[in-house]
Amino acid sequence: MRCRLLPIMLLATSFAGAAVIDQIAIVIGKSIIKDSDIDRDLRVTEFMNGDPLDVGNAARKKAASRLIDQVFIRREIEVGDYPNATLQQTDEQLDRLQRRKFKTQAALEQALRRYGIPEVDLRTQLQWQLTILSFIDIRFKPAVLVTDEEIEKYYNDHAAALRRQHPGKSTLDELREEIRNIIAGEKENQEFFKWLDDERKDATIRYLEASLQ
Repeated sequence: MRCRLLPIMLLATSFAGAAVIDQIAIVIGKSIIKDSDIDRDLRVTEFMNGDPLDVGNAARKKAASRLIDQVFIRREIEVGDYPNATLQQTDEQLDRLQRRKFKTQAALEQALRRYGIPEVDLRTQLQWQLTILSFIDIRFKPAVLVTDEEIEKYYNDHAAALRRQHPGKSTLDELREEIRNIIAGEKENQEFFKWLDDERKDATIRYLEASLQ
């Protein structure tokens, strides 16, 4: 049984005469993360990763950590007026996911039922992921510099793998742009995670469920 430190409850919905209680799990400043947020995040994440469904404490803790980071990202997107992914982009991403992993709409719907996920939750998550990727690119890419020395070193260290990934290209000059994009993406991620770490250090985070710490 999970430990509850404070009996803070939210009335989420009711049906068949029974109330369903949604408990607040984490408070970050003026933002909250609810039990239902954690459950939804872990189910959709495990579905997209192709992992077996696991709703145990360890999985919930990982989902809670992701949601804390998303609080900071959402605030920055709102304050900086960064663009949200469009519904068209979301539909295209969903179509790619279906073709790559499930082939048919019926197979996708069956998998969603196994994980207990409404399709609207999957669409929301896909749209949010696309929004985050756009945010990272716009927010952190301008600070990234890739030198010729870094490109040459990466080529020397990964030439065989690069040739396998890009048939028909073998020389440094032919692969230069691909390598530049790889290194730039790695540096963007480094800047992004450094920013997240700084946000966490400056935030007041209260865990109302001890198992999520």
